[in-house]
Amino acid sequence: MTKPIDDIAVLGAGLMGHALALVHALGGKKIALQDVAPAALAKAPGLIATALATLVEAGEVTAADAAAAQARIHTTAQIRDAVHGADLIVEAVVEDPQVKRAVFAEIDAHAPAHALIASNTSYLDVFPLVPATRARSTLIAHWYTPPYIVDLVDLVGSPATDPQAIEALRALYAGWGKKPVVLKRFIPGYVANRIQAAISREVFQLLDEGYATAQDIDDAVIHGLALRIPLLGHLKKADFTGLELTRRALANKTVEPAPKRDHSETLDRLVAEGRSGVMAGRGFFDYGGRTPEELFRARDARLLSLKRHLRRIGDI
Repeated sequence: MTKPIDDIAVLGAGLMGHALALVHALGGKKIALQDVAPAALAKAPGLIATALATLVEAGEVTAADAAAAQARIHTTAQIRDAVHGADLIVEAVVEDPQVKRAVFAEIDAHAPAHALIASNTSYLDVFPLVPATRARSTLIAHWYTPPYIVDLVDLVGSPATDPQAIEALRALYAGWGKKPVVLKRFIPGYVANRIQAAISREVFQLLDEGYATAQDIDDAVIHGLALRIPLLGHLKKADFTGLELTRRALANKTVEPAPKRDHSETLDRLVAEGRSGVMAGRGFFDYGGRTPEELFRARDARLLSLKRHLRRIGDI
């Protein structure tokens, strides 16, 4: 790819889409944010403004830069209008193969030939859904919520993807201070989500079989597991533990990993009761009537504080 990335279309204005529009706008790019749902488009500017206010309060961006970023984002209901003239198209629509296939077909019909296509898919192998004419310019760029704070982004192409397309996005995001991880080939869930899925299997077994409460489990994660991971990761932590002890722990047959689960009785019950999480005001925990915007802002402020301290502490 030789053309600079200046104009970006973000398709999908939901939980990830509006935040991805913000990430790219903070990078100085012009953004067309698209969604077929009028409610999603109407809500997106307010969510973006709330996130920017938190970033300004934390000293991560200036008020002027925040205002400039928001001014770079405009919304549209039509894919053809969003992708017309786009150098990069960020696909963040629902994780449904048929929906994605239709979106890729519309991109193919209306986007410039040089445009890169980056799917934010979490688990789907989207490459078979992409028209052959776009195979060389399509890759996955998978972000984590909230992407304007969490720096990790997974990059992976198909065997047909032009390596220069991957390098173009890696360099772009690294230049913004993000942490792109380039995988050698696609695997559902990438690295972080696969580790998180293994943790979830254990957690739901502990919950469903009554070994511990939700608060007990989160306390164990926060005050034991998580305290070391931000500084050491997992494999460097193993170096500090000692690899011989790590090897013996792996061979310890008294600790069997939880089997793969297709549901959790605890999770099913909470969803049936309408306790679906922060957006509903209750999930595993009750959030006392606070709005989702209040909760997201409080989460973001704490994450930003942690990031500042981690930058100060540095690496080992």
